[in-house]
Amino acid sequence: MHGAAIAGASGLTGHHVLNRLLDDGGFDPVVALLRKPLHRGHPRLRENVVAFDTLSSVSPVAVAAAFCCLGTTIRKAGSKDAFRAVDHGHVLAFARWSRQNGARHFLFVSSVAAALDSRNFYLRVKAETERDLESLGFEWLDIFQPSFLLGARQESRPGERIGQAVAQGIQFALAGSLERYRGIAASAVAGAMVARAKTPGEPGIRRFEWREIMALGG
Repeated sequence: MHGAAIAGASGLTGHHVLNRLLDDGGFDPVVALLRKPLHRGHPRLRENVVAFDTLSSVSPVAVAAAFCCLGTTIRKAGSKDAFRAVDHGHVLAFARWSRQNGARHFLFVSSVAAALDSRNFYLRVKAETERDLESLGFEWLDIFQPSFLLGARQESRPGERIGQAVAQGIQFALAGSLERYRGIAASAVAGAMVARAKTPGEPGIRRFEWREIMALGG
């Protein structure tokens, strides 16, 4: 039995990861760092309502694996700086907290096409976060790079619902080198993450795009 930590458990992918961790008896406890309580009441779940810029206030707890599903949008955050504070700052804060609490395996949801030289601010920040995670010394660092995430969010995003319909409509037109841009169910990403945590294989840094994610969790 190994402890697991998760950040972003209320989001589209995070809530699937949390469900899988709680369903799998191999993770005990499951520590969720949250901005608002979930009130799940599960015997193996420990909910910690925190501010991600002050994680030192969270009581130490031994965890072997940490799942990071944090993420926002520039529109929701309100500015590029506020977006970067979450998608880079909070992710790195959670990663450092996880290392301090013994995590050897860090699993992070990034984005397809993340690149340091991207002209797209969103993709550039994702790549910067990936780069900075690599410097923290996790024995296993798994970076998941899905394209459009499919599934029902708890919050209302009308534009995203339209985007999901379009993504599903063109799914199989994206073949060969373009298959990495296919939409993928958030539940499949969650399944892949938990599968990797259970059987991580050789130590190192690995990236997973559509095909690899589907093979693990689809």
